[in-house]
Formats: sequence, structure tokens, C-alpha cells
Amino acid sequence: MDATSPILLFDSGVGGLTVLDELRKVLPDAPVIYAADVAGLPYGTKSEAEVAARVAGLLGRMAERYQPRLICIACNTASTIALGMVRDVLETPIVGTVPAIKPAAALTKTGVFGLLGTEATMRQRYVDDLEHAFAVGKRLLRHGANGLVPLAEAKLRGERVRIDDVADSAKGLMLQAHGSDIDTIVLACTHFPLLEQELREAFGQGVEFVHGAQGIARRIAHLTEGQPFARSTGDCAITTGALANFERLAPAFAERGIDRLERF
Repeated sequence: MDATSPILLFDSGVGGLTVLDELRKVLPDAPVIYAADVAGLPYGTKSEAEVAARVAGLLGRMAERYQPRLICIACNTASTIALGMVRDVLETPIVGTVPAIKPAAALTKTGVFGLLGTEATMRQRYVDDLEHAFAVGKRLLRHGANGLVPLAEAKLRGERVRIDDVADSAKGLMLQAHGSDIDTIVLACTHFPLLEQELREAFGQGVEFVHGAQGIARRIAHLTEGQPFARSTGDCAITTGALANFERLAPAFAERGIDRLERF
């Protein structure tokens, strides 16, 4: 294993930075390439066929160019739709991102918990299977909150995000039957933890939020255990969109040790 071979973190935008934050804690020396498919954003409004074809195609080309030791699809929508396909076509180890339904079902005291994600994630059979496996006897309420994705991206650019806008995008969860009994909410989009403070204000302090970034980081650490890590250059972030727009996020990337931003 080449010690400079990077871990590739892939997301539709900047939500995967929540995974990078946790990965830095367990593998601080690992070289990282952060890949944002900004040109394809948002995934939540696309068809399953569109997402699967786009993600598989991009990751195939990125794997060929950057030769990563491991790829993390740090996006719930892409993972629930395309994870199996990507694993079938690439030899590189792949770590996906799935909704943290299992820990949330164990955490809820009322027996009613919520799932916030994109509309595309909400309708996946993968989510149904997780509910049937881990939430027997519990009530899981789902809501597709596509509007939270651009709000999270705006916050990371340093723009002001109104609590009312966050609440409007997410309120469909609580307005359902038994919604007032929700005490735990799964943030099933890696963008959403960026808005956890605003979501706490919107839902109240009595609600716990659960997401999978820590578990994903631990899984990556486990799969790369014993491998050497070394950086030949600084870590890099790449975008499929306009570089000028991506550079508006430079301060957020710099906070995470990424100083090079490039167009893929």
C-alpha cells in the first residue's frame, strides 16, 4: 500500500464535511481528497436511475485518476441508491452512509422517532429494510426535507440562515399523526448535522438528534487499520461545478486542513 494513497470522500456537496470532521479525529494523518459533485446537486430531487448512473460514472473516473485506497460515499441518498452498483464495478473498498435507524430506535423513550432526509432517501427500500430490522414495535415517521440542503450549504459559506426557514423545511415531520411524540430524530443526510443547532431551536431541546458520521469514521479506520499514511502534498477538495463558486467555501475547507481547491 502506497502511504500517500488518499481516502476519497464523495458527496453531492459539502455535507460530507461532517464525516471528514469525525475522520480527522480517528485518522489525523490520513491523506484525503474531498469530492463534491456540485454540478449534480441536488440528488434528492433526481430519479434513482439518474443518481445511480451519475455516481457510478463519477466514482469510476475518480478512482482511475486518484487511485484511492478507499472510497467513502458520504451521502445518504447516493449510498441508498448506488452503493451496490458501485461496489460491483470498482475493486476499491467502498464505505457507504446509511440512516442511523438502529441507534435511534434503541434511544427513543416514547417509541416514536423521526427520519429527516432527502425525498429520494425516504422512498428507498433500503430504509424500509432498516426499519423492519431495527424498529419493530416502534413508530418511525419520515419526512423528505430537500430544502435543508441549500440551507446547510449557505451556512457553510458564512451566510445567515433563518431558524424559520429551517423549521419550515422540517416541520412536516412533526405535523404527522403522532409527530408530537417524537423524542429522537435521525438526520439521514450528511448535510443536516451542519444545521443541528438550528434544528434544535426548531424542534425544542427535548429532542435528540442522531447521525452516522462517527460510525462511518470508525468503519474507515477499521478497514485501513495497519496501513501506512503519509502526505506528499496538502489535502485537496475537487468539484464538478464552477471553481469560482467552490472557492467561496475556501474558509470552511481551510478549517479542516484543505487548502487546495480544484475542478474535476
